[in-house]
Amino acid sequence: MTTRIVVLGAGFGGLELSTTLSDALGDRVDVTVIDKSDAFVFGYSKLDVMFGRTTLDAVRLAYRDVAKPGVRVLRETVTAIDPEARRVTTDAGVHEADVLVVALGADYDVAATPGLAEGGNEFYSVAGAERLAAVIPTITEGHIVIGVCGAPFKCPPAPSECALLLHDHLVARGVRDACRISFVMPLGTPVPPSPETSAALLEAFAERDIAFIGGRRIAAVDPARSVAVLDDDSELDFDLLLAVPKHRAPDVVISSGMTENGYIPVDFSTLETRWPGVYAVGDVATAGVPKAGVFAEGAARIVAQAIIAELGAGDPPGRHLGQGTCYIEFGGGRIGSVDIDFLSGPERTGTFNAPSVAQMERKRLFGSTRRARWFGA
Repeated sequence: MTTRIVVLGAGFGGLELSTTLSDALGDRVDVTVIDKSDAFVFGYSKLDVMFGRTTLDAVRLAYRDVAKPGVRVLRETVTAIDPEARRVTTDAGVHEADVLVVALGADYDVAATPGLAEGGNEFYSVAGAERLAAVIPTITEGHIVIGVCGAPFKCPPAPSECALLLHDHLVARGVRDACRISFVMPLGTPVPPSPETSAALLEAFAERDIAFIGGRRIAAVDPARSVAVLDDDSELDFDLLLAVPKHRAPDVVISSGMTENGYIPVDFSTLETRWPGVYAVGDVATAGVPKAGVFAEGAARIVAQAIIAELGAGDPPGRHLGQGTCYIEFGGGRIGSVDIDFLSGPERTGTFNAPSVAQMERKRLFGSTRRARWFGA
């Protein structure tokens, strides 16, 4: 009998999992990937859209282009998950699974920060980035605050990139001297696992007169006064607020009873949940790694290899090591990176690779190899 594998979410985790299974098993498995969207967008492409370096149409990768043996991608919205029965209900029907993998990511909870919806602009969603692409070119003066509303949040270096790219944008338009930039984040340093990376970013902020306020989050926004209230009750006036909203697991995941403290707990080594045959990968899980696509991808490979081994088509995987490389735009056409290792040793580590023009090609290759692997593009 064909093994039925249902994958919820077609992000880094879902795409890598289904591709690995297809490559190894082909039509010997029935892999159903369910996502409410019709296209995938790399997270870093949102900043490109936001700062007018590309258009949304140019970076969307349509799920209809996924054509792999044993895999089908359905555009449906998940309405209920029963982990005990490994049954998923969507707006189009019911899916029964022998193996269920939850990879639905984290949602943005704008309402969790009072006043944010009325007074701020979130830039982490595709829609938010596209809206800001029309706003940022109109800035000619004033105080721009980039603020994170809670931790954990996706791609920890991204707000730092936003600050540096905003500086470049304002310089190019000749209005930087009339603008102030402040950056608020709940982490004490920009990239805590790598002191060297954090030091380089702090140096870049200082060189560009970007005020870094670490160890603080935006707790509320007063739209009437255009003020951001921090979690120590201090205030920052702003003319434009670019916010990273609080994150949480999607409502349907919370309603399933799978979460603790907002996310699905898993075995760090195997990504297994407490339900047999049910795994969780990526931002929806508490897996001991940052919430970033490259870590979802690595976790998905472990799960895929475990399934392949269980079906007698390969060796069991080693434990999940939580390793990955994050690319960081420093502006001026230079990109740095940090090689993160969260789980293989006694302590998490981050090795910094200094920004250079040459690393732009490494980042481009990172995207192009995955486009080819997942979409045949």
